[in-house]
Amino acid sequence: MRQLVIVLSMAALAGCGVETATTAATGAAIKAKEVEEGKKTQDAARQKIDQMQEQMHQRAQQGGDATQR
Repeated sequence: MRQLVIVLSMAALAGCGVETATTAATGAAIKAKEVEEGKKTQDAARQKIDQMQEQMHQRAQQGGDATQR
């Protein structure tokens, strides 16, 4: 009887470890997805900034050309 209690206790504790590991893995997967989405957002923002800078540069050149005429 004592051995049965020990075996059942060990099985229950092993189950807790598996649940904890699964929870940690799920949390890590969620964080990885958040990081990936953050990188995509950052890349999109960087592209918009680059486009705006290019437009400002073109307008500055056009303004310079107009004053030289």
